[in-house]
Amino acid sequence: MEFFRRKKKNEELAVQTAACSSGTGSVLSSLNMQSVCERRLYKSLRESLPIIDAAVYKIIRLVGGFKIKCSSEQAEKELSHFLADVRVNGNQRGIDCFLSAFLDQLITYGTAVGEIVPDSRCRRIAALYNASLDDVELEEGSGPFDIRFFLRNTSGERTPVRFPSLVLCSTLMNEPGKVYGTSLLRGLPFISDIMLRIIKAVGTNWERVGNVRFAVSYKPGENDRSFTKERAAQIASEWSKAMNSSEPKDFVSVGDVSIKVIGAENQIPDCQVPSRMLLEQILSKLSIPPFLLGLSWSTTERMSGRQADILTTELEFYRRQLESSIRRICDLFLKMEGFSADYTIEWDNIDLQDEVELARARLLNAQADELLKRTETYDRKDE
Repeated sequence: MEFFRRKKKNEELAVQTAACSSGTGSVLSSLNMQSVCERRLYKSLRESLPIIDAAVYKIIRLVGGFKIKCSSEQAEKELSHFLADVRVNGNQRGIDCFLSAFLDQLITYGTAVGEIVPDSRCRRIAALYNASLDDVELEEGSGPFDIRFFLRNTSGERTPVRFPSLVLCSTLMNEPGKVYGTSLLRGLPFISDIMLRIIKAVGTNWERVGNVRFAVSYKPGENDRSFTKERAAQIASEWSKAMNSSEPKDFVSVGDVSIKVIGAENQIPDCQVPSRMLLEQILSKLSIPPFLLGLSWSTTERMSGRQADILTTELEFYRRQLESSIRRICDLFLKMEGFSADYTIEWDNIDLQDEVELARARLLNAQADELLKRTETYDRKDE
């Protein structure tokens, strides 16, 4: 089954700075593999700290959608209908669902893999599929520009993918000479470990101090020393009844009995300062302004505007990472449908603030052009 006509194989580019590999299964390829433990670590970070998970979902939602503009009206209509109604995975529709899962995988693990699934007759695209990195393995082939895909089964055996041209792969911030990308969460395990220790310590302290425990002390008199054991058992029994009663009940005792709250003299350490310091490190790595996550930190309006501008550049970066996969899907669809029209990808504006800034910029440019025309008119009259 071939989807494209075979072309003459181009000569391999000679890269002088790439290490030589001896085919599949080389030592270099094994070093480039991203371990399962590393992926589980990044997944556990998102499960343990909700703020990391919320920041990733916030980035995915803020990336927004896009529209396709084609030179042919018929091609644009059919392509737009396909992108809005294409089947994704098992129970989803639309390329937005595919790109959301694709970007989620890209941010979390640094590498995202998907697949274009044709129908049984190979006449059209039937669905899009988000592959799991636990099932797919990337490996450097005969050269640095030859990336091969392997399917790994439960027994550990690897089989090469039959049609690699249908596989969509995107990597984030590759290190030189590495096949897999770099996760956006890299560097956060150390900070997150300290943060989780603080949260766990706060919970333990509140369990000890918040759930009050009492210390009941009985000091027998000179005439009661022979009955100390019996009196202590009687006091313990009456105290237990008073504490376990569903209704408020008084505790009556005879003798020198003192009751103190365990831990009342100690204070819970203030964790706001170290927690905020760690949260600042996490948010600086994720490039998310604090106010988007509900953190009411003192900030100025000007600073919030700067943070929004920085976030806009980050979102544009992720959009560029997705465009290559979008273009491959659109190119294959147009070829299968017999269209040769050119097209462009037009992303939605990120927020309303961008619309205001663009309108203000257009107004200033129009005013500048009008002033320039008047100046030229006055100069001609003077001449």
